[in-house]
Amino acid sequence: MGALGHYLEREGVATAQISLIREQTAAIKPPRALWVPFMLGRPLGSADDPDFQRRVLRTLLSLFEHATGPVLEDYPEDAPAAGDRAQDFACPVSFTPGASTRGGLARALRDEIAQLAAWYELARIRRGRTTMGVFGPTVDDAVQHVTAFLDGHPEPTSGIRAGTAIKRACDDIRTYYFEAAAAQPGALAPKAVERWFWNETAAAQALLAIRERCMRSNDESLKPLATLGLIPRAVLDRYQRNS
Repeated sequence: MGALGHYLEREGVATAQISLIREQTAAIKPPRALWVPFMLGRPLGSADDPDFQRRVLRTLLSLFEHATGPVLEDYPEDAPAAGDRAQDFACPVSFTPGASTRGGLARALRDEIAQLAAWYELARIRRGRTTMGVFGPTVDDAVQHVTAFLDGHPEPTSGIRAGTAIKRACDDIRTYYFEAAAAQPGALAPKAVERWFWNETAAAQALLAIRERCMRSNDESLKPLATLGLIPRAVLDRYQRNS
């Protein structure tokens, strides 16, 4: 969509877009873009919350005050949870508490990936597609890169910076979990899936550990991941309150 904006602007049509993956938008440099810290698939935030969605749209439209770009602004609010009225998520796969400390975080992450494999494959068959694969063709590619990064020996990636590579690998892992969760029985509430992911999985612990490394890194491409590039603002606030 960002690339399309460049073509439309050349024809005299002003454009503005919502971005869910900030790093990709920053690389493409569209004329005007608003990055929102919402879950993938929800560019306007929570469902059934027209007042919040209207604020997002008004902020997006305000970007037209910039005659030229590129402009990339961050939306200042997290999506409220009130719009998710479905019941809590019931996950048949129960991960063992404390597994990341007993066998190592990398081992726990691989174990979870294996346990979710059947559910992910079911989701892929039902939908006929997957959104996982921005880093590599399989989730194992992403896991290998993430575990190497956590071990302090990140694998070199051809043509992209270290920050872009680790962000894409993390996005693939998170997508794998969310799509696998969507295939499981029960009334699926997106906020409940988010709580499950961030509160109960080794994958969430891996992303938090990566953020800590990015905070200490001198690599300019990794520094944005220390703020809101990997972890939603609400999740960070909760972890910081509990730490």
